[in-house]
Parts: sequence; structure tokens; C-alpha cells
Amino acid sequence: MTPKIDRFLAERQPETPCLVVDLDVISANFGALRSALPQAEIYYAVKANPASPVLQRLVELGSNFDAASLSEIERCLAAGADPSSIAFGNTAKKMGDIASAHSRGVRLYAFDSEPELEKLAVAAPGSEVFCRMLVANRGAAWPLSDKFGCSAEMAVDLMIKARDAGLAARGISFHVGSQQTEPGAWQAAIGEVARIFTALAEKGISLDLVNLGAGFPIRYRDEVPDLPAVSEAIRTGIARAFGNRPPALMIEPGRILTANAGLIRAEVVLVSTKGYGERVRWVYLDIGKFGGLAETMDEAIRYALRTEHPDAETGPVILAGPTCDGADILYERADYRLPMNLKAGDKIDILDAGAYTASYSSVGFNGFPPLREYYL
Repeated sequence: MTPKIDRFLAERQPETPCLVVDLDVISANFGALRSALPQAEIYYAVKANPASPVLQRLVELGSNFDAASLSEIERCLAAGADPSSIAFGNTAKKMGDIASAHSRGVRLYAFDSEPELEKLAVAAPGSEVFCRMLVANRGAAWPLSDKFGCSAEMAVDLMIKARDAGLAARGISFHVGSQQTEPGAWQAAIGEVARIFTALAEKGISLDLVNLGAGFPIRYRDEVPDLPAVSEAIRTGIARAFGNRPPALMIEPGRILTANAGLIRAEVVLVSTKGYGERVRWVYLDIGKFGGLAETMDEAIRYALRTEHPDAETGPVILAGPTCDGADILYERADYRLPMNLKAGDKIDILDAGAYTASYSSVGFNGFPPLREYYL
């Protein structure tokens, strides 16, 4: 929450639900991350919030970009990004999309399998590549393991094949999971990467890049390790694994740059109970899983809430979205408590919601429009 956002909400009173983002907070977050890890090149994870004002601000700040699709690449280019600043980070890409990205000047690609490597050799000849390695995601609120990455043993073989296919075998990437709360997760992964570097050096391949992914946590309702703690863990891990010959580093932050820059203003649609004398109320909002709050799935990301009744007595609630889908329940087990005098028409602010909200919003499930967005 910033004075700029508060002033906008008071003066404009926008129709809800809507996302309001203060771009100056993104600038401050970018500067803090650059100061914490000056040795790492920042590749913003576009999927976190691909809005043009966000991308334009990050171009001005000198950011690079991690794109998951050809559409995201085109968004970055339209915002003024140089093609050389873009990495195509998805490990499962269409051949045509690879070719189109290559024709636009993108030269850095991720992969984690031999079939994907073969596509890159044909559609992006001579490009630089890094192989994504599977790592444990324990401690992450939003795990990313299983679907992405390959074993360390396979990564060694794939990088040899990349060299033999005429590609520039640059390095290894990993992702410890989004909203990772255990700094040691980065150290364990870095140690595994160093062993891959050694194995490949013995086969005549000198890698020079480690992509640390992201996962930097932010505070929602609960305390998490701060950025200095995570950056220190990374620096220690690199020093232990690589000594006085550290590789080039890149990171792919999304949440830590944009989440606390925005909030979602929502409206209470209904407050009710399911039976006489029940203590727990159901609170239905005009936004739910399909309107931008997909990360409430399994109650993984637990947003802090602000109401118009900060001093009122509170009681337990179950929070749900507005659609006619039984899965559209936000929080049932997380012990949310809201004012006892809460009623339909009241406004609720969902804080730290600038990442992975608008980009998750459906185009019109149940007829509800996509999340409205305002950038200040």
C-alpha cells in the first residue's frame, strides 16, 4: 500500500474488482535486488505481470527479460527491449515459435530434454542454450518441480549433445520453487550445478553461466526470510562451490519485483451462513480463482486483507469467489477472520497482489470480465 494508490482509490473510486499498481515501488524493488545481488543479471519473469507499463519501466531500469512464450517476447520488444536482453525460458516450445523468436534476434534459450534440444538446433542454429536441472522444491509455497528440469546426469549428456549440434552450451539453470522460504535450497542446488560443471569440464566443455531462477519470497500474512538473508545464502553457495572462479549469474525474479507494488480492490457480494447458529460466515467477493486469484489454489499464497472496519470485532470466515464453480473457494482452512459487521457492498483490499493476478485472470468465465488494471 502506498499513498499514491490510496489517493487513486479515494479520488477515482474505480469499479471493482481491479488491480492498482504503483510503478515506483517496482523501481525501488529492482534497485534493492540489484544491490543485493550485483553479480547477477536480472531477467524479469514476464509472466508475473506482463503489462506494458511494467515492461516499459523495467526497460528504462536496464532489466533483461525471461519470456515464456512468443507473445511475451513480442510484448517485451514492443516495450522497447533489445532482443539480446530476452531469454526464451520455457522448456517446451513450438518449433515455429522458436524460429520466430530467433528471427527477431533472441539468442538465449532454455531446454531440459533431447527433443527440445533438437528443435533448437534446427530453428535457432548457433544460439546460446542452458539446460534446466530438476531440484527439490521443499520450502516453496508454489512448487515448480516435476514438470520442469531433468536429472543432473541427463543434463551432462544434453550439454554435450548441444555442443555437438552446433549450439553454444552456456550453462545450467534451476528453480527452487516460487515463494521459497528456505535459503539453503539455493545452496544445495548450486552445489549440484558445480558438479555438473566439473563433469563437463572433464569432457572439454567449459560452462560459464548459472541461472539461479528465482523464488525470492515476499511477506504476505507470515514472516519470510528477507532479501539479504537469501542473497547471503546465494553468495555463500557460489563461493563454496566455485571458489575464486565464479561463473556468470542470472536470476529470473517476478514476485519480488511486482507483488508488493499493487493491490486488488474487491467488493463483498454476500455474507451468509449455511445453517442456524453457525459461527463461521461465508464471505463471497466479486473476485475469485478465475478472476486473478489462482494462487489461492490449495491456499498456497495467503494474501493479507484490509477492510473498511479496521477496529471492529472479527470472527472466522470462509472466503469464496463469485462464480458458480464449486472450486472457486479461496480460503477455508487458513483461519481468516473478518469484521463481524462486514456486509455486502463493503470494499476489501487484497494486499501485495501485483504479481500473478492479472496474468492469471480469465477472459470471461461465467461472464465475469477480466481483471481491470491501473498503473500509476
